Amino acid sequence: MASTVTSEQAANSPAPPRPGYGRLLRTRGAWTFLLPGFAARQPFAMLTISIVLLVQHTTGSYGAAGAAAAVTGVAMALFAPYSGRLADRYGQRAVLLPGVLVHTLSGLTLTALALAHAPLWALFVAAVPTGASVPQISPMVRARWGVKLRNSPLMTTAAAFESVTDELTFVFGPLLATALCTSVTPAAGLVTEAGLTLVGGLLFAAQKGTQPSVTPPAGHARAEHVSALRIPGVRVLAVTFLGIGSVFGGMQVALAAFTESIGEPGLNGVLYGTFAAGNMLSGIACGAIAWKVAPQRRLVIGYVALALTASALWTAHSALLLAGLGLLVGMCIAPALITGYTLVEGLVPAGARTEAFTWLTGAVALGQAAAVTVAGQLEDRLWGGAGFLVPMGGTVLALATLLALRSRLAPRARNRTVARGVGHRVPVTVD
Repeated sequence: MASTVTSEQAANSPAPPRPGYGRLLRTRGAWTFLLPGFAARQPFAMLTISIVLLVQHTTGSYGAAGAAAAVTGVAMALFAPYSGRLADRYGQRAVLLPGVLVHTLSGLTLTALALAHAPLWALFVAAVPTGASVPQISPMVRARWGVKLRNSPLMTTAAAFESVTDELTFVFGPLLATALCTSVTPAAGLVTEAGLTLVGGLLFAAQKGTQPSVTPPAGHARAEHVSALRIPGVRVLAVTFLGIGSVFGGMQVALAAFTESIGEPGLNGVLYGTFAAGNMLSGIACGAIAWKVAPQRRLVIGYVALALTASALWTAHSALLLAGLGLLVGMCIAPALITGYTLVEGLVPAGARTEAFTWLTGAVALGQAAAVTVAGQLEDRLWGGAGFLVPMGGTVLALATLLALRSRLAPRARNRTVARGVGHRVPVTVD
């Protein structure tokens, strides 16, 4: 009788609300870090194009401009994980406050050196701290969502929302930087980027109530910190994101070269906008779907689709066909990014997630910097559009790694005790 009543109650009880953007944005306290976070991450999308336009104007060389931008990207990729580790250990505010000051000063120094026609090596010296101090706002926002939505089905929706937000910044940021550099002065883009970083970063740092706690639980004080990169699944995801970075970098160079080779350089913005639009649309769709397929399987399926579509780019011989392929490639990127970020929750302890997110963000930046360099060499030595071989090679290699090591993406065991420490072992409960 009891079971019958229970069954009837279960049948008559309302279904749990489906995860969606409306429910996500009603999360208590979310807007206190979302709005400052959006403002603070906007300058990140302006940095590379601002450096390229300024240095090209002062030196007359796209090679020098690309090299300075690449130094900035590599420095960011190498130093971002350490910034994330410090944020996990000491708190996001403690890292952001000095970071935005260093970035602002180094960005203004780079601007002054370029305007003074300083030698290229001096620009490289200034580019290193400029890239190394880029505030890692996107990983920090994702870490705050992880605190708010612990073990919630809304985590996938939050990952999708952040992916769409990142894409919006990469649509508006370059447009704003280009408009400033071409209509005001070539230095306006980088100066504005530095100012927005300072203001937005300080506003975001002021939201102390939503940042992840850095207070270790009782009994954990003697446990040593372990880097997120020592987790096998994070290393697999980092390689996967390197492949995604190769798509971004290869597309930027190859689209510019292809449109110039067909005598329609003005189509470059249209084609890249189509690529970005596909990314945003699929990101919105991913967040609206209540997924029943395990994220590990979704990542493999999505990455196979990405590698296939990216491998077809170099065959396009018309702008219309390239627009269609670019749209498909963009639609395949967002699911891979979103699923990768979602997997971090099950792979990484809460105290190391900001660092894990920065490893992934840095992997995209590193892949992009390498792809820009290789694609540029291919364009100079082969044919217009040869840079499209870079997205194909990058995604195929990353897919092979993902298929071989996909078992490493299984969620870490819950509620078990592991030993950590030096000289003696301290039992630590993995939450």
